[in-house]
Amino acid sequence: MYMICVYDVNEKRCVKIMKILRCYMFHVQKSVFEGELTPKKYKELRNKIDAVIKDGDKVLFYFTYENKKFHKESLGEEVDKLNIII
Repeated sequence: MYMICVYDVNEKRCVKIMKILRCYMFHVQKSVFEGELTPKKYKELRNKIDAVIKDGDKVLFYFTYENKKFHKESLGEEVDKLNIII
């Protein structure tokens, strides 16, 4: 399934959340990640993030099971197509 994750967390936890997400998805904008995940990897990711977030933090996941029904459009500065960290 194709996913987009956006987050708004306390400044103290931003780096932790970013590091976790970079292991699973592509970093496309400050607090936005996207990528293809299996249900198993998604559950693993959710568990890791859930262990870090506290009251007041927000993490949202948007996903689709059929990529052909998903449309992405951007305005402004071009975002790198791939930001792979190995």
